[in-house]
Amino acid sequence: MKSLLRLYINSYKGLSPAAWLLALVMLINRTGSMVIPFLGIYMSEELHFSKPQIGIVLGCFGLGSVCGSWLGGWLTDRLGSYKVQIWSLIGVIPLFLILPNFRTFEGLAFMIFSLSLVADVFRPANSVSVARYAKPENITRAYSLNRMAVNLGFSIGPALGGFLAGFSYDWIFYGNAIGAAVAAVVFVYFFRNRAPKSNLQDVHKKSLDKDEAPERSAYRDGLFIIFSVFCCFFSMAFFQLLGTLSLFYKEIHMLNTGQIGLLLGFSGFVIVLFEMVLVHLVEHRFSVRQIMLWGTAIAGVSYLMLNIDFGIAWLFFAMFLLSTGEMLTLPFTATVAIQRAGKRNQGAYMGLNSLSFATANIFAAYLGTYLAEHYGYSTLWLVTGSTLIICGFGFYWIIGKMKTV
Repeated sequence: MKSLLRLYINSYKGLSPAAWLLALVMLINRTGSMVIPFLGIYMSEELHFSKPQIGIVLGCFGLGSVCGSWLGGWLTDRLGSYKVQIWSLIGVIPLFLILPNFRTFEGLAFMIFSLSLVADVFRPANSVSVARYAKPENITRAYSLNRMAVNLGFSIGPALGGFLAGFSYDWIFYGNAIGAAVAAVVFVYFFRNRAPKSNLQDVHKKSLDKDEAPERSAYRDGLFIIFSVFCCFFSMAFFQLLGTLSLFYKEIHMLNTGQIGLLLGFSGFVIVLFEMVLVHLVEHRFSVRQIMLWGTAIAGVSYLMLNIDFGIAWLFFAMFLLSTGEMLTLPFTATVAIQRAGKRNQGAYMGLNSLSFATANIFAAYLGTYLAEHYGYSTLWLVTGSTLIICGFGFYWIIGKMKTV
């Protein structure tokens, strides 16, 4: 027990106070993130949209995310990460409040695009802030801490969202607005006069790719673009978690919104408990390419497991494996991106990294609902699991080419 406690303490040791404060802001913001896990069910039950319509609206979320990720990276390099984050947090509040009034297919699609665009301007700016406030040797753990906050919020948010949906779906949108408002207040209070302690010079030196000019353009870095393409395909498969998976739980396993919220929230609970420790254990024992290979393979197996029905306990076990795969993959994608960046184009690299995940959201929901509608969920999970395993080998190959540790 003492050794386990020591392991937990060591996994958090050395993280800067600013890293903890950024995580706190993210926790508050993400606790209010109740819309996306229930958006598909909301459109199906409340608005009576067809599956293709649901896929298109969720695709608009992805399109807005793409535009927001690019814009966020561009603005961060020009205005600084603080201004971009605060205006994003403030900007989503009125959008969440008025969103329940848009109940037509066209109106909701436009609002979801607008909401996603404003919200995802935040992501590259936040990623740059995490790197700038972290010690160079703790970059991956700083990202893990930030993700832990995201997932703690994600474990609370869906459970709370499922509860609120029992009264009215409108309250899910209002809850998101409240979460963004509180996060904005906390962010301004703690970071208004706080100067970053790192400009990533030391982090950049950790990259073994020393022959490249440090200020190369992210959008002309061929190896990083290929890496981003694999991130995109990984995301198209992995983020069925946010769309079709909840529909699968409802239509095939007949779970109610409360049960779905608990099952989705379990993912965040697992990540909060184990991610920091897991990253601490593996980051200095294995290479990034080895870790990401195993992470994507485990995530792929978890989706393949959904084609076997052993009851709700099996669903929780599959979610546990999916969360394990996520813990071994997603923190290191940000590490690869920040190690490729120079001092003046961090926003562009983190923006392109966010862009790869955002682009996937354009196609993921539509492809997922299309496969489920025309070929069944069994085919969907077979394609999803296989794609993730293939991406694992793709990561292993391209990271080796980039000579990233």
